[in-house]
Amino acid sequence: MLWIRLAAGLVLVGAIAWAVTQREAFDPGLIRDWIRGWGAAAPLAFIALYIAAAILFLPGSVATIAGGALFGPYWGTLFNLVGATLGASAAFLIARYLAGDWVQRRAGRRLGTLIRGVEDEGWRFVAFVRLVPIFPFNLLNYALGLTRIPLVAYALATFLAMAPGAAAYTYLGFAGREALMGGGDLLRKGLLALALLAVAAYLPRLVRRWWRGPQQPIEEDHE
Repeated sequence: MLWIRLAAGLVLVGAIAWAVTQREAFDPGLIRDWIRGWGAAAPLAFIALYIAAAILFLPGSVATIAGGALFGPYWGTLFNLVGATLGASAAFLIARYLAGDWVQRRAGRRLGTLIRGVEDEGWRFVAFVRLVPIFPFNLLNYALGLTRIPLVAYALATFLAMAPGAAAYTYLGFAGREALMGGGDLLRKGLLALALLAVAAYLPRLVRRWWRGPQQPIEEDHE
């Protein structure tokens, strides 16, 4: 089992290192063109791509914008949330069963505070750190795998807490596509996209004021 974990960890590190070198190629336009080639299977291909992006530390915001451009504001939001949640869950399970030592080195001293927060608050703390970006999204997926929270509670909290940001960035991708294609009512769509982004940006401040849990030590470590 030790050799299996070691081999899996080496494969993971190698895949992440390769993906980091390809970050410039990971942009909404290229994703859109590639996914369109899948025809009726495009939603499944997009979700699989999102899962891989979450595992390999590729920027989720890029995939989310591409999802809005491909599938529109409603289906795009759903596919983005499903892909992000499944990707976050895959990284969670990798950390829990295969790559725990590597994740501990990446998370550093903040990991202990994160574990205590989850032990004290459970899914509510997971929702908090999703809404307030104290940890980078991809690293957080792995770090939470080292806590004792059940997978189902983790996945549900992740899905619900990511919904506001997913809706905002999905609509941004949709509005950008409409602008490039010369769609109608561009002013209204542009203003709505800006409003959704403003809400998504302000929400973490609102959550910080409401929450009185153990986030302060994490914020201090983050700084």
